[in-house]
Amino acid sequence: MPASLFSHFLPLAYWVHDLSPFLIRFSPNIGIRYYGLAYVLGFVAAAWLLSRYAAAGRSLLPAAKIGDFIIAIVFGVMLGGRIGYFLFYQWDTLRADPVALLRVWEGGMASHGGFLGVALALLWFARSKKIPFFHLADLIATTTPVGLLFGRIANFINGELWGKVTTVPWAVIFPGSAAPGTPVESILPRHPSQLYEAGLEGLVLLAFIQWRMWRSDVIRTKPGRLAGEFLVAYALVRIVGEVFREPDSGLSLLFGLSRGTFYSLFLILAGIFFIVRPSQPLPTAK
Repeated sequence: MPASLFSHFLPLAYWVHDLSPFLIRFSPNIGIRYYGLAYVLGFVAAAWLLSRYAAAGRSLLPAAKIGDFIIAIVFGVMLGGRIGYFLFYQWDTLRADPVALLRVWEGGMASHGGFLGVALALLWFARSKKIPFFHLADLIATTTPVGLLFGRIANFINGELWGKVTTVPWAVIFPGSAAPGTPVESILPRHPSQLYEAGLEGLVLLAFIQWRMWRSDVIRTKPGRLAGEFLVAYALVRIVGEVFREPDSGLSLLFGLSRGTFYSLFLILAGIFFIVRPSQPLPTAK
């Protein structure tokens, strides 16, 4: 079939993404966005899981301190994710326009930056509340996939971070992947890589880490190991997802790798350190 004829039938063969990023819209740029709702749901789910751990005697974090812990994590995620986005992906933009860091309504968060922000929040909370850092790292690692799941679904709803061009039957036409004004029949279909990542980073990791949490005593006998396993597993599934994901526009590869893959290598190293470091069993939770 000639390419022009193939392009003509694309709208009939593939779904054209037309979802609104707003659940409720008050003005062109103001409203309740699915992306923001994803963060709220992720933190609420994390608080619920932490309360379950405390009730089951698997956590040294008292139920009364879960609220304070979540607040610390919120700051870590939001500040780390936002600053990391510009440091890792938009450094030139930040240098030219530092105020861009504050224009949060334009989007821009980086999961790798979020991990660094959470690590700093954990260090602060562990020191101030006298709770072992590696235990807190294990706890938050078991809740993180829920937030990743909601976040990737929100990425899909936003029509951002789309995949590479493909002809698989479930491909999606993302209007934002082409220059403004491009006729939809000329836009090529792409992998819905956001949903691949939602399944891998969200559902698969959640099933694995919850299985480890409830079916073993590793959180008490080897503090830090669960967090290490999560970091390694996340990095591996992120690398798989990068195979299908279109590299960010205007960003060069690092050593021949996409930036997401390159930064994930450091998570693997950190995860291995968490796993192999000597550790002492924790006291039984009261």
